[in-house]
Amino acid sequence: MREIASIEELRGWVGREVAVGDWVEMTQERIDAFADATGDHQWIHVDRERAKQESPFGTTIAHGYLTLSLLPMMMHESVALRAPLKMTINYGLNKLRYPAAVKSGARVRNRTTLASLDDHAMGWQAVWRQVVEIEGEEKPALVADAVTLYVRYTTP
Repeated sequence: MREIASIEELRGWVGREVAVGDWVEMTQERIDAFADATGDHQWIHVDRERAKQESPFGTTIAHGYLTLSLLPMMMHESVALRAPLKMTINYGLNKLRYPAAVKSGARVRNRTTLASLDDHAMGWQAVWRQVVEIEGEEKPALVADAVTLYVRYTTP
């Protein structure tokens, strides 16, 4: 866990890797629950037998959006900004790619680099380069530029 005390300290991390998260297992139960939550029951995700026989991966794979949805948890567990803020807002993504599939049972983790930190009318806008690695694989599961808005307290 990387703890950062202030926005000023955070500025010093621009262009540098800030943290590497812990491994998270992509269980079939997690994949099935995501399929139920989103209504995406495509066989490559939930049909173990068919995936074993027909998929080039030899097993089921996680939804790309499932991998993406783990970013807030992985970020929360790897970087803590302790600056006094009114709130933190997920502001969106600038770029997102899925270079490799995450097989059921694989473990993934995030590598977090602070790409930029700019002043914003409400506080500060950070762009976090998130690379989600797959244990033992050369290509990452996900590369995304996640934008976070840190809202400052204002006095009336």
